[in-house]
Amino acid sequence: MAYEPIWTKDPDKLSKFELVKLEKDGLDVIRTIIEKYALEGYDSIPADELDLFKWAGVYQQKPKNGHFMMRVRINTGIMTSAQARTLADISRLYGRELVDITTRQAIQFHWLTVDNFPDIFKRLEEVGLYSFEACGDCPRTIVGNPLAGIDKDELLDTKALVDEVNGFFMLNRDFSNLPRKLKMSISANPYNNAHAEINDLAFTPAVKEIDGQETVGFHVMVGGGLSAKPHLAQKLDIFVRPDEVLKVATGVATIFRDYGYREKRHHARLKFLMADWGAEKFKDKLVEVIGELPARGEDKTAGWQAAYFDGVHPQPQQGLNYVGLNVPVGRLNADELTQLADLADAYGDGNIRTTMSQNAILSGVPNDKVDELLAAPLLTRLSPAPKNFISRTVACTGNEFCSLALVETKKRAVAIAEFLDERLTLDEKVRIHLIGCPNACGQKQIADIGLQGALVKTSEGMVEAYDIAIGGTLGGGAQGPAAKFAQPLKGRVKADEVAGVVEQLLLFYKSERAAGEGFHAFAERVGLPAFQEKLSSILAATAS
Repeated sequence: MAYEPIWTKDPDKLSKFELVKLEKDGLDVIRTIIEKYALEGYDSIPADELDLFKWAGVYQQKPKNGHFMMRVRINTGIMTSAQARTLADISRLYGRELVDITTRQAIQFHWLTVDNFPDIFKRLEEVGLYSFEACGDCPRTIVGNPLAGIDKDELLDTKALVDEVNGFFMLNRDFSNLPRKLKMSISANPYNNAHAEINDLAFTPAVKEIDGQETVGFHVMVGGGLSAKPHLAQKLDIFVRPDEVLKVATGVATIFRDYGYREKRHHARLKFLMADWGAEKFKDKLVEVIGELPARGEDKTAGWQAAYFDGVHPQPQQGLNYVGLNVPVGRLNADELTQLADLADAYGDGNIRTTMSQNAILSGVPNDKVDELLAAPLLTRLSPAPKNFISRTVACTGNEFCSLALVETKKRAVAIAEFLDERLTLDEKVRIHLIGCPNACGQKQIADIGLQGALVKTSEGMVEAYDIAIGGTLGGGAQGPAAKFAQPLKGRVKADEVAGVVEQLLLFYKSERAAGEGFHAFAERVGLPAFQEKLSSILAATAS
């Protein structure tokens, strides 16, 4: 190690897994997978080593009988058609043709086996992609503006910055042993489409007058995260020029590495250190590590569009457009991904862009090719004009593959959205997120209506159910609402009744809302007690 692991001075205060990481760096498992486990098979892998597989971007898949999930890093969500075809080929060869877009713009496979990994690593590297450190206690996939370079609103194109920061941290042993994961976002789009407040470290668009000139750069937020104890990131009083982004990211990662908590795994994220220290102390330590920085300038965040880009939109490049497509709950198959690559080449600039809402974008489409693209058969399912509820429904992996999840999520999310689209007409697109466990990979805390999987005891035994939360949003800048997590309602709803219950809550919203009033604004105006009373009456009527 090129640094002193100061946290090892009192090993009695380290969790069991911290001791494992000191014995073997997570990055070392990649070579062991290739040279040993891929040859000797699943049964040859010790339990502690399976935990280290995360540094290869791999988790065990439920029911932990030899199959694995793998995430592939897609920097700021932008991939080439050649990369997309390679991903489709991997899915076709090894992943039962399944492809998921995650809420961090990554691509996720299932059904892989350990003997597949050497060939998968090789195929990915040949097109400049990697699964390494897409999981584990390290800097993860860096999310950003999926429209980088084609965004009429962005202050600057951030793709090169994301690539620079990603390139510095990936496989860097100075930062491969953090207390827990480090999630970063970098975006210069004013509509917060990289979800700044729920990242450990976020760079957001700003300007400041320096030496008499207006300088475009970033403000910084630290300490966001979801899971069972969600925290909103706090603003630091600094302004960061583009050429200082890597320096600041390195400083934040250094502080997290050296001072983050390592005694209890569930209390080790950066958000807990930030909550204890506060923004001022954290900023002082950052300045101590990397040097002085200017104070904050003018925040250029102007709203939150929740990373949705449905339909055809003009790019700043004359005569070109991007087309936002709905990928229902982020799931597609290998043939569909191949077809997207073909469409990107035939009608666009050869890129496919993934979003934090689990959707996709085709970019660089000339005006005279838009109609032909929209007529492509694939766009019947991956629609640029989806129905309201399916267009705003997000779901995590669920218990189909995840050993932590209590309930099925993806199929049920689609069923709920289709039920609502058939029965309910609204001019407002309400965001509905489903998660299978408190880890909240489906980000239910920022949904209009968040559904968290649970179990409930009935006369027939334990059955799947959901807890409901309402009114989540991220920040809209000075003119918009402040970020606020969805507030939980009391009353667990059986899974087979949840679609009808959500419909009734939405009918309450539809009948009582003011003209043009969004769901979050309505929830804030009428208050949580009004929704609680409504839910209680719905459940009472259902029970009778």
